[in-house]
Amino acid sequence: MAESLSLYEAMSTLRAVRRLKPDPIPDDVLERILQAAAWAPSGGNVQPWRFVVVREPELRRAVGDLYRPQWATYGQNARAGVESMTGEARAKRERMLDACDHLGEHMGEAPVILVVCFNPDHMAITDAQLPRTSVVGGGSVYPAVQNAMLACVSEGIGCTLTTLLCYEEDAMKALLHIPDGWYTCAVMPIGYPVLGGHGPISRRPVGKLCFADRFGENWE
Repeated sequence: MAESLSLYEAMSTLRAVRRLKPDPIPDDVLERILQAAAWAPSGGNVQPWRFVVVREPELRRAVGDLYRPQWATYGQNARAGVESMTGEARAKRERMLDACDHLGEHMGEAPVILVVCFNPDHMAITDAQLPRTSVVGGGSVYPAVQNAMLACVSEGIGCTLTTLLCYEEDAMKALLHIPDGWYTCAVMPIGYPVLGGHGPISRRPVGKLCFADRFGENWE
């Protein structure tokens, strides 16, 4: 196991790591990452999610082949906004997009690809009838994803989360034999980092994100 980190250290250094070595992940390390996911809370403790742990080279290549054109389209749109940026903000954005381009070309070379599946029939989706996009179901799935990613930090494993392959859900279901009633909501390529891996992150301060008692009331 990598050098032990506190939970706060892991949360504050969880970067999207998109340049991954093809080196295999030892079974005991992978088992700890999956166990961390299994510890996550879910509505009614139902755990309406499953991870398909994709390690066979042919399957990984096939997932990468599905991802490549999706990123090509999305990435082209993402780069359109860079021209209006300047200075370090532009440089930072370009570095991120370069890493995304690398993943777009090399997703299938990651030693492990975690495909996150969910079954809405096992969820209490309390906002399903509201006149807006439903999000509540994710509360029973994405904590497992976050736990796995935090475990990756602790183990020195790079990881990132993408939802672009939801556009290829039918193909993913056929490829991985995902049964009727189960769907995909995330894909995580994981592996040892090529470069520095996880590290300091940039986020908005608490005072910009949290309010005191009423929305808009200054927390500070």
